[in-house]
Amino acid sequence: MSTVDPIVPLAGFLRQPAGRYVLEWEQGQFDSAVEDVFGYNAVQVGLSELDFLRESRIALKVHAGMDPGAGLVTDAERLPLASQSIDLVLLPHVLEFAEQPHQILREAERVLMPEGSIVISGFNPLSLWGAKRRFVRRERPVPWCGRFLGLLRLKDWLSLLGFELTGGRFGCYAPPFTQTRWLQRFRFMEKAGDRWWPVLGGVYVVRAIKRTVGMRLVIPNWRDKRKAREALAPVTQKHNGLHVERERD
Repeated sequence: MSTVDPIVPLAGFLRQPAGRYVLEWEQGQFDSAVEDVFGYNAVQVGLSELDFLRESRIALKVHAGMDPGAGLVTDAERLPLASQSIDLVLLPHVLEFAEQPHQILREAERVLMPEGSIVISGFNPLSLWGAKRRFVRRERPVPWCGRFLGLLRLKDWLSLLGFELTGGRFGCYAPPFTQTRWLQRFRFMEKAGDRWWPVLGGVYVVRAIKRTVGMRLVIPNWRDKRKAREALAPVTQKHNGLHVERERD
């Protein structure tokens, strides 16, 4: 288990002009993604100084991680949360700065309730931001030291874990300038990018839902075969106190 949250330095970058440009766009995307998710428990992993859950209607909201402001101090790869206990998990730029990003996704899948939602943000390697990362060779500062995760790979990982992608968007099409005046001059690229090259945005935010396989009743052996066959039809909940188990492929 790591002792230092790998995305802690990212908070400093988000206070710089280029970072504020990214944060302004991402905050709006997170607000839209979480406002219609209902349940009892929500967790934001990482970047606890920022509240990406501010528009969530869920009552109990926790910020987890190793960074300052975390209400739950924990490693993202091993969350001290019960399985299937969380309705909403946010991973803002967690995967690209982690040593084991797939393990973090597995842990998120473990703690999520069936039909629970996950919202993920990341830097797009197929963008001007990704191009700059390739040119920065020595002593890469944040965020260029991260391993940018392409959306196609992320979709494959989510699919393997039983998630269904339900929404997403690219944004931040302006080059990663370090000065505010240059970022403002290239604001026109936002509308142009959305229309003409939507997959080349510097960052993306996606939402997925944890889907569950069909379920079936396990009938006692003393039932006759005909009734047993009828009772094994797929169901989604317990009936009459009978045990429910998942179908296997």
